[in-house]
Amino acid sequence: MNPQHDRPDLTRRLLLFGIASAYTVSWVPWSLAEAATDGEFATFMALSAVLSGHETLDEAHGQRLYAALVADDPDFPKASKSLLDIIQQRTIDPLQLQKLLDGENTPLAALPQRILTAWYMGIVGDGPNARCLAFETALNAQAVADVLRPPTYAYGAYGSWTRNPI
Repeated sequence: MNPQHDRPDLTRRLLLFGIASAYTVSWVPWSLAEAATDGEFATFMALSAVLSGHETLDEAHGQRLYAALVADDPDFPKASKSLLDIIQQRTIDPLQLQKLLDGENTPLAALPQRILTAWYMGIVGDGPNARCLAFETALNAQAVADVLRPPTYAYGAYGSWTRNPI
């Protein structure tokens, strides 16, 4: 027997541990949003990551959305925490979440839609209280940014969008 072969290869074990850790963390997207300092905002970012399926979200954009959502509903932070707790405690698949919330007739049922509308459309509020906080940086524009540019500017001469095409 060779005593050198009996000892574990520490480099190999460290590499395997790193790969296993990275794989495990990829299944828990809400843990990636813990960089925020404010606990309520961190909860919002974690919940947003779970609902949107995006592991990383723009923090500055999230702060604007969060401030607007709280301005519309002062109980928003409490509701966000409750929803995130439910998801984590029950290990609910985000794709089944809305069906479950609707089936339980919970007051939290409207929350995922409000959060996702804010992130994907850049709009917070309804009707005359609706505010557009993002357009080209909203997730719906980012999803197609590799092929399409959102029409934020007229690409022709001034007033060119007012003439009918020939």
